[in-house]
Amino acid sequence: MSEPLIDAIQFNQDGLVPAIAQDADSGEILMMAWMNAESIRLSMAENRAIYYSRSRQALWRKGEQSGHIQELKALLLDCDGDTILLKVKQIGDIACHTGRRSCFYQQFDGQSWQTISDVLKDPNTIY
Repeated sequence: MSEPLIDAIQFNQDGLVPAIAQDADSGEILMMAWMNAESIRLSMAENRAIYYSRSRQALWRKGEQSGHIQELKALLLDCDGDTILLKVKQIGDIACHTGRRSCFYQQFDGQSWQTISDVLKDPNTIY
């Protein structure tokens, strides 16, 4: 049976596809995670980002512990069909488990990696 939402996606050998979360308003890249077919279906049904945790081998509803939910605004597929882009509204301003807005907080300056983003909330108080 054909399923337009899923059929166009090129999943890897583990049944996963990389998913990038982007702030729907600012365009800032917040994080990268993995999704499987079920997490994509549920994300669309629930209008929130639901990923697949490779370490836990289970669905991961972003914010289920921290409260930092990502409301899904749009779901896009790249030209090769092998990467998903989720445009989201980040609740609580924190997307990274380190307590930062974005997981992309380290920048290479030509010699070393520099932290360019402050911790907004101590992760020990979040989890």
